[in-house]
Amino acid sequence: MVEIPAGTFTMGSDDHYPEEAPAHRVAVDGFWMDEHAVTNAEFSRFVARTGYVTSAERAPDPADYPGAAVELLVAASVVFRQPTRRVPLDDPLNWWAYVPGACWRRPQGPGSTAKRLPDHPVVHVAWEDVAAYAAWVGKELPTEAEWEHAARGGLDGAPYAWGDELTPGGRWMANTWQGEFPLHNTGEDGHTGTAPVGSYPPNGYGLLDMIGNVWEWTSDWYGAHEAAAHACCSIPNPRGGDRDASRDPALPGVRIPRRVMKGGSHLCAPNYCRRYRPAARMPQPVDTSTSHLGFRCISRA
Repeated sequence: MVEIPAGTFTMGSDDHYPEEAPAHRVAVDGFWMDEHAVTNAEFSRFVARTGYVTSAERAPDPADYPGAAVELLVAASVVFRQPTRRVPLDDPLNWWAYVPGACWRRPQGPGSTAKRLPDHPVVHVAWEDVAAYAAWVGKELPTEAEWEHAARGGLDGAPYAWGDELTPGGRWMANTWQGEFPLHNTGEDGHTGTAPVGSYPPNGYGLLDMIGNVWEWTSDWYGAHEAAAHACCSIPNPRGGDRDASRDPALPGVRIPRRVMKGGSHLCAPNYCRRYRPAARMPQPVDTSTSHLGFRCISRA
């Protein structure tokens, strides 16, 4: 783990996506953070020693999803599927598929295997899975503020975790998408899917891959920054959001709460989802695992 010093920083951004605004001052205590995202090898040890079965490996309980189609109530997870032709960017279902049999062991679905990817971040882990792992290792998941403070690496206000430019001196600093998403990834950064942890330079605190590669879970319920921003001074150690308010207002019939995920992934592209920045944030349903979402832990001891 890497020691993250206490500090005050500007959380969020007024220059990018609406959910990141308004920028506001936050203070966090020091803590320790995993140097890199939890890998397939590390998660495999957890499973081997505990017998844990992830949510993607279990069929959903019909009682939790009243009215759901029977064919969807199977052990499955969400996988990126690159289309063969140009598609509208306003419908994520053009590149996401609910794949039976997809899980952390088989990240692309049946026929794939994580055994060949021991040093890649584990994916297809829902909230209950990452919480179970953290409890097993005696750690916790970071709050959104702790995660963003750590990702900035001491560069308060910089748009990227490494400074003001996406590719300083022409060097790729994170695993993102180059080319036209979702049709073609040129792989200029050296990877077109997930990359082994540590494939890119560390940030100012010595943390690897805080940006790109895979999104990462945080412990905060998703909510707007606006309420926190009206405080008169720096907010100490915020624990953001409210469980009930974190539900998607566009889907009032869906009772699934959402937590904040941070950091962007290898699917973030200039023409879509420019969220390869510390301030970027997205709501993630707690019951949903995907092929581009992982996690890392912290210790406040």
